[in-house]
Amino acid sequence: MLNEPSVFSTGRAAGEARPPVAATVPQPRVSYPELEAAVQDVMDIYKVSYDPPPPAQVAFTGRLRIDSEAAFEQLDAAFGAHDYHALLTTDEAGQHVVLAIKGRIQPRPRPWWPNAVLVVLTFFSLLYVGAVQQAGIDNRTEVSLWQGLPYALSLLLILGAHELGHFFAARYHKVAVTLPYFIPMPLFFFGTLGAFIQLREPMRNRKILFDIGAAGPLAGLVVAIPVLLIGLATSNVEPLPSEPYILEGDSLFYAAAKTLIFGEYLPNGSEDVFINQLAKAGWTGLFITGLNLIPLGQLDGGHVIYTLLGRRAQRLYLPLVGVFLVLSFFNSSWLLWTLLLFFLGRVYAAPLDSVTPLDSRRRWLGWFTLVVFVLVFVPNPLNIIQP
Repeated sequence: MLNEPSVFSTGRAAGEARPPVAATVPQPRVSYPELEAAVQDVMDIYKVSYDPPPPAQVAFTGRLRIDSEAAFEQLDAAFGAHDYHALLTTDEAGQHVVLAIKGRIQPRPRPWWPNAVLVVLTFFSLLYVGAVQQAGIDNRTEVSLWQGLPYALSLLLILGAHELGHFFAARYHKVAVTLPYFIPMPLFFFGTLGAFIQLREPMRNRKILFDIGAAGPLAGLVVAIPVLLIGLATSNVEPLPSEPYILEGDSLFYAAAKTLIFGEYLPNGSEDVFINQLAKAGWTGLFITGLNLIPLGQLDGGHVIYTLLGRRAQRLYLPLVGVFLVLSFFNSSWLLWTLLLFFLGRVYAAPLDSVTPLDSRRRWLGWFTLVVFVLVFVPNPLNIIQP
């Protein structure tokens, strides 16, 4: 998962007006001749507004004369020379709007040692969870920490591939980004709450937002799918236990994988596959991928759907929160997630240039990514079965 600079993340579409704050003292009009000259080079200006919604300081409305991506690159260079960000969007009438935001973001380097410490802590957290699972498989009471290596290494590799997918896509587009932050949680069923990276500056256009958002889950899948398949192929099918046990939920992909490997859908009423550490790591990796691909807000799926639909993506907010509210009635573990989506799912990351559309290749890949979400999402993740 990735986190954006909050100043450029908005629940409204970029350029959508907010109610202006009434000024008690008339403010003198400030001219921006250098900025206006730069805008005139790429756009016919119909109107100049000196009191746009903050944090913008001036807005130019008109019609671009050249390609939007080339226009933004030219504006960005010209505005940057005067310590401004250019924000290119459209108004309700479909006219192009260039907003000037004072203060270029200049991210400072961050130390790498907190990331290293969190990786080590997460590794031992995953070791412990894997060792506890192995002790249960072997019917032992003592836990040997190093027997959790298959789970720890596999899941760390899956999460690492996911976050490094974001990281290298950001670096490819010359966007400042942190190293991954892993979150250890040894007493949690998975041993971790996942990982994230933080983007240190806004993204220039939808193409870059899409590449960075989609690269993580797709890279994680490349590792998670073979880990899951190898794990299932080396797991045992046994009679259902007579004592309470935890049953992992099915996604469409997970159910199909079990059917492919064992020749029938499991559990079948009398037997089930008792997954080993590799299979659990693969299942967990796909489960986390499904969560990240929910098409809302700052999640990876939210970035993908915003690049595909623009401000229309906001229409999905209430329907999807409603779906998760219904799911929470069947599995209470969704209740906290529903609250998070309710409070945070409305806020999307808007690129500086929201006019330039995706090319056809990225659009097809975007819809494919949303199909992946449908295939790997687990509606009922974990259940305690009372025989």
